[in-house]
Amino acid sequence: MQSIAERMLPAPREGGFRMEGYWVWCGSVIRGEDDRYHMFASRWPKSLPMHPGWLVASEIVRAVSDTPEGPYFFQEVVLPARGAQYWDGRSTHNPHITKFGDKYLLYYMGSMHPLPDVVAGDGFGLEDPRCIVARSNKRVGLAMANSVFGPWERSEKPILPVRPNRFDSYLTSNPAPCLQEDGSVLLVYKARQYEGNVHGKMTIGAAAADSYQGPYRVLTEEPIFPPNQFHIEDPFIWKTPEGYELLAKDMEGTLCGERHGGIHAVSPDGLNWQLSKTPKAYSRTVLWDDGTEQTMGNLERPFLLFHDGKPTHLFAAVADGPGGFRNAENTWNMVIPLKP
Repeated sequence: MQSIAERMLPAPREGGFRMEGYWVWCGSVIRGEDDRYHMFASRWPKSLPMHPGWLVASEIVRAVSDTPEGPYFFQEVVLPARGAQYWDGRSTHNPHITKFGDKYLLYYMGSMHPLPDVVAGDGFGLEDPRCIVARSNKRVGLAMANSVFGPWERSEKPILPVRPNRFDSYLTSNPAPCLQEDGSVLLVYKARQYEGNVHGKMTIGAAAADSYQGPYRVLTEEPIFPPNQFHIEDPFIWKTPEGYELLAKDMEGTLCGERHGGIHAVSPDGLNWQLSKTPKAYSRTVLWDDGTEQTMGNLERPFLLFHDGKPTHLFAAVADGPGGFRNAENTWNMVIPLKP
């Protein structure tokens, strides 16, 4: 069987989704009841730094296209800011759209802080108290709707709260759900734990629920990937006849051979994982449909679109520039078609 990397076709330069005046990230796509393709994405104003502006000003939006490749056009803000009195009241990010029956399920990360709003030019950065508090309040939530057009009913509290003295005692984020035929869910997620009064390294956990409505329970006392061997983030998982498969961002390049490239891993049960025979799933160097190659400053947040159980398109959040969030002038969500 060909790997994802071997199946990649040239990416349409004019495809995907971008917005003038905004940083755009985290593209997740579903075919709606109107037979069009709807991308749920994160955006925040370019008047704030790309990183960490998302922590305090990201909002999840919906864009639409007649084809999976796009281009996608902005339609509406789906999960706007709603005030510090809500657990997700300042920022919504990391959307992952899926469906069970006629119910649309939008998993996401939400956060809040009870401090003044960030405004352009006020010096907001990583050491700002608003950033520190917002990072520590990152939690996984779920919004549901009967239509891809909404209205969306948000969870009153996170579906994955933090747990004291565990690997997810500091935050939960980056939800990667896999819906089963009976409505149960395997949910892989990113976590950090408290180490003194700061956070530790990124780890990956797994939770499950008998129904998408919850409750969700964490399945293991330790991360499902050993943190000293697997430094990864942005998991995406899907079900196969043999078990599960996963794409993720290789933070250091020790797994796939390219820093910030993508890894491919397999598991019989969603808990015990190993790298596939072809561990490199994708590169930051992409081939465009005009014949040119480009090494992106960032290429991450992988999302696969499926048709009849087969992956047909890889979506990824990308940034230009030499690498690193702070060096980007533009970000957008690109799409790479896959060979059948």
